[in-house]
Amino acid sequence: MQRKIPMRTCVVSHEKLPKMELFRIVREPSGNIIIDDERGKSNGRGAYLKKDKEVILNAKKSKILNKHLDTQIPDEIFDELINRL
Repeated sequence: MQRKIPMRTCVVSHEKLPKMELFRIVREPSGNIIIDDERGKSNGRGAYLKKDKEVILNAKKSKILNKHLDTQIPDEIFDELINRL
């Protein structure tokens, strides 16, 4: 029996992709913004971004993560996402 692959939707491109092909950006209960590790288990409100430079830059420009996570996303988060590609 094949294991089910968890699918998630990118908040920018609205593509449904396997969880491993996406970054998860998390607003922790304390209000900190972090990039989730590979397991995707960090506690807090999360939003998914496709691992693609265009998508990350588009998210930064459109401030879509600010809307999804109800907080200001620092530019360092976007820089770190691009470094992780």
